[in-house]
Amino acid sequence: MIRNVIGAVLAVVGAAAAVWSPFRVWYDGRQGRYYEIDDLFTGVTSVRADLWWSLFLPFVFGAVLTLVGLLLWSRLVVAAAGVVVLGFTVLWMVRQGQAAGSLSAGSDDGLGWGVALSVGGGVLLLLAAAVMVGRPRRRRVAPVGTTDGYDHGEPRHGEDPGYGRPYDPGHGPRHARPRGTRHDAIPGPDRPEYPGYPESLGPSAPPDSPDRDRPPGY
Repeated sequence: MIRNVIGAVLAVVGAAAAVWSPFRVWYDGRQGRYYEIDDLFTGVTSVRADLWWSLFLPFVFGAVLTLVGLLLWSRLVVAAAGVVVLGFTVLWMVRQGQAAGSLSAGSDDGLGWGVALSVGGGVLLLLAAAVMVGRPRRRRVAPVGTTDGYDHGEPRHGEDPGYGRPYDPGHGPRHARPRGTRHDAIPGPDRPEYPGYPESLGPSAPPDSPDRDRPPGY
């Protein structure tokens, strides 16, 4: 997070320097906002350009890319902004050198502070992209009770305390029965299906017969 903050500060300073550079002297007392965009592809002329069709336009585009990169925490977009600023600056230096025959610095008719600001702004943007770590990745949290993506919370064999033990009919709830079983699924002693029901006694046996409740075979 600290690296993202430092990178954001460097990116903002670099973008501001690039946008401010066209309002400073670039070469021989001429400000960068007076160079047309066409001069970068056809050659430098003495025609005075409008503000939005001068070197100010690509640097504003670089500043917009910087803001987008900071909002998205994208190192790639911030680096692209630095490439745009440095690319147009180098292209201007090539065209100006072709028009003047040579480039000089440190004199009144040489390179001015505008070029230094644009180069410095582009370098700061690239440095900001290198310092930033980008958007932090979100870690996927497994649901409570799961150990991987396949067990769905079910205990493993090694963790199940009942695994490997012999079946104990008395283990578990006292009145537990299989799901879907009816309450009258097991016949009572007064039903013919009950084991030991006296089949020898028919319905005509009197209720007070001593053999009515006697099991078969006795």
